[in-house]
Amino acid sequence: MSLSRLIFLFFGVTALRAAEPDNTQVVTLQSVAWGLREPVAMADDGTGRLFIAEQRGTIRLVEDGRLARNPVLDLKANVELGGDCGLLGLALHPDFQRNGRIFVNYTTRSLRPVTGDAAPGPPPAMQTVVAEYVLEPRTLAVEPKRTQELLRFDQPFPNRDGGDLKFGPDGMLYVSTGDGGDHGDPMNNAQSLGSLLGKILRMDVNGKKTGAIPPDNPFVGVPGARGEIWAYGFHDPRRFSFDRVTGELYTGDAGEDSWEEIDVIEKGKNYGWSGREGMHAFKAGRTPPGTTIDPIKEYGRTTGSSVVGGYVYRGKRYPWLDGMYLYADTDAQRVFGLRRVGIRFDAALVRAGFPIRAFGEDHDGELYVLNFEGELYRIVVTDQAARKKTP
Repeated sequence: MSLSRLIFLFFGVTALRAAEPDNTQVVTLQSVAWGLREPVAMADDGTGRLFIAEQRGTIRLVEDGRLARNPVLDLKANVELGGDCGLLGLALHPDFQRNGRIFVNYTTRSLRPVTGDAAPGPPPAMQTVVAEYVLEPRTLAVEPKRTQELLRFDQPFPNRDGGDLKFGPDGMLYVSTGDGGDHGDPMNNAQSLGSLLGKILRMDVNGKKTGAIPPDNPFVGVPGARGEIWAYGFHDPRRFSFDRVTGELYTGDAGEDSWEEIDVIEKGKNYGWSGREGMHAFKAGRTPPGTTIDPIKEYGRTTGSSVVGGYVYRGKRYPWLDGMYLYADTDAQRVFGLRRVGIRFDAALVRAGFPIRAFGEDHDGELYVLNFEGELYRIVVTDQAARKKTP
């Protein structure tokens, strides 16, 4: 395969007509690197180096379009695979070029029950770990004595782990968690403020105590609530991101039976699961009427069945995409776009032809997609009319 390989993706013109009258733009995916194994997350250190997390437990480096042979970080001895488990997320500290701090989210074999989150009965087989590693920023050599575990909590079933983590514009580290699994959230974890499952969490990693709970988190001081919680009521928010212009937090929340959804996350709000799936009732009595936030977009099983949250495009190369939120569906092998038109979101549809597992954003705001089968692509826009005029 060559770097010139392009996959063409055509936006549905009628869906975008209200938001964008120019129907000559064509979105393509340009191959950047291949040879990865089940890539699930990407981060950019600001120098053009792209760090790719592979679910099996390794972090690989792509530089100048080349995939380095040896992993930057090999966590396979710690990572437990199976179901939705594995190395699921990574984030580089905003000052990575100076401090070399890298944060990961992975599942591991349970060493002990975790006080406060353990369900009745025997301890669960799996746990989620959020940990920090430190690399020498230039050579990327690991400094093992500075490794530390920030958070550990039980996973009662081997699915619905969430697993993403990102730094927000406030410098805090945000973490997404699924409801812990099995059908219908039988333990009601997503609605319980005493559980870290089914949540977006927020931690301070810049103070004297790494992983401290910020005092302005919404449930600090609430009896029985975990102070790390920023928002709750999620099924499986696998991928989230911040709009680098507005600061808004977007997530895709994978559905259970019928509905996939996209949410804009607000501090302290309840996003409905498992009383609701999307905008529809699921389990009666779990969410009182009027207490939950509607998704900005939902779609049913005729469109797809495994939403992947993406990014609002804020790069400089393609003004036509500016402000559009791009996301995907793994099972449908499609990419979608949402653009605000007043208070509505108009949708457009493109087709990828392979299972997208995650998006990435580089230092300049340009976007990438990760093919779970092992390839990294850059999102490119070309002008169809200009192409036809070219001799």
